[in-house]
Amino acid sequence: MHSFRWLTIAILAALLAACSGGAPQDTVVVIPQGASIAKAGEILEKAGAVSASSFRNEARFFASDDPIKPGEYKIEKGMDAGDILALFQSGKTIQRLVMIPEGMPSIMVWDRLMAEKRLTGAIPVPPEGSILPDSYAFTTGESRAAVVKRMQAAMDKAFNELWAKRTPRTAAKDRNEAITLASIVEKETGVPAERRTVAGVYTNRLAVGMKLQADPTIIYPLTKGKPLGRRILRSEIQAVNDYNTYSMIGLPKGPIANPGKASLAAVLDPEPTDYLFFVAKGDGGHIFARTLSEHNANVQKWYQLRRERGEME
Repeated sequence: MHSFRWLTIAILAALLAACSGGAPQDTVVVIPQGASIAKAGEILEKAGAVSASSFRNEARFFASDDPIKPGEYKIEKGMDAGDILALFQSGKTIQRLVMIPEGMPSIMVWDRLMAEKRLTGAIPVPPEGSILPDSYAFTTGESRAAVVKRMQAAMDKAFNELWAKRTPRTAAKDRNEAITLASIVEKETGVPAERRTVAGVYTNRLAVGMKLQADPTIIYPLTKGKPLGRRILRSEIQAVNDYNTYSMIGLPKGPIANPGKASLAAVLDPEPTDYLFFVAKGDGGHIFARTLSEHNANVQKWYQLRRERGEME
């Protein structure tokens, strides 16, 4: 009796293998959330991979009880119905990446996600400073909301780990202040080795009640962090709002971008320095000074260098 049963199964297996054959070429298919075996079979047949009937029969007679998982899959040439079913049950989907660079403001994160046609659903602009810059994997058909949720969870995790290691030197009293100051540091220097020094300068300024005078805080209310595309106007420097650190003492009301881990770490453990000033060198780096007279001399040196380069009259 048992031998007859196994013989029947063997015959069925041989028939299925003969009928289904293998995928004639590499093919990419997307299995939606909640798709049944029958639906997956229809998708495979439409894509020209294997017939729907062979896929259903494979699942009916030989598959484990593991469910098929949604996502985007690469069906390789020669894979038969059994191979494809095992792939769907494994969840080994094609991984796409969306990259969020350090210092990208949330409006540009939104732009990038909305421009990714493989993602689905509308989202609001994420709160500024809630996204951790990084490369994030996603699968075709995944919702933008789900990707944002992962980005924000990554920021929560990174911040909590760094906050637990903060030193007494930090000027930040809470999460908002830490991320706000980190976002300014992120926008002010393009040299990784300078982050702690710039954070130290701003920490010193906050300690003595000096204005931070960070140019990116002037731009943020105008463009939500997108490039201004022109020089800052004098009227914009003098504008009074919740962000402009030329017209206020202390930190803006919130972040002006999404800072990365390095800038967060810098403001939570700033360099112990007595610098109060710095001026850009034009290569992303800065010259630092302890006194106003020293700073003014550095500014004049830099202006002279720019004149010699023909960058200024």
